[in-house]
Amino acid sequence: MKMVWCPETASKAYIDTVRSCELFQESSVAELVSAMAGGWKPQLIVETWCHGGVISTSIGLSVASRHTCGRHICIVPDERSRLEYSEAMQSVQGISVPEIIVGEAEEVMNGLVGVDFLVVDCRRKDFAKTLRFAKLSHRGAILVCKNVSKRTANSGFRWRNVLNYGARVVRTAYLPVGKGLEIAHVATSGGNSNSTKATSRWIKHIDQESGEEHVFRR
Repeated sequence: MKMVWCPETASKAYIDTVRSCELFQESSVAELVSAMAGGWKPQLIVETWCHGGVISTSIGLSVASRHTCGRHICIVPDERSRLEYSEAMQSVQGISVPEIIVGEAEEVMNGLVGVDFLVVDCRRKDFAKTLRFAKLSHRGAILVCKNVSKRTANSGFRWRNVLNYGARVVRTAYLPVGKGLEIAHVATSGGNSNSTKATSRWIKHIDQESGEEHVFRR
């Protein structure tokens, strides 16, 4: 089963995020990410946050998770960040505080299976490890890197360099929104671009009314 875009849910998430983030910094990033999460309808949304960061993206993801009935988790590096993040989210009316997990990227990501929407902050030194150790959903996943500065881009950032071998990049995009967003849609078939052909098969269907037999390739 593949991820399927739902424009109705995307629109609802976007509108609600606009209302909730109108007084916060980087609201454009939150609105975009919320619409994406709402449209793809992920069941496990994971993000990273660190001390001093803005919470607008978290607000957008919280809104999206409400519309998709998905699980929303925020990973923070230490107890100081957890307290700051929790207090900031609780101050926003109508927003649910996500599950907050404190720990190192490798340890935390190994305990989360089926991630299908992941947002990492490139200001965190472990953002690449978070991506590499993510156990993505069998449906594939949407990966978002925010705060992608020119320095990060010029250092040779490549999705294939930060993802594990089981993830196949379907398409990527860079958007000059906020301080820069790198977005990737990945599949987890573990094969190359011809993997779809390798797994195709013949399917037989019999028309119950006419009795005719139809054979087609999927």
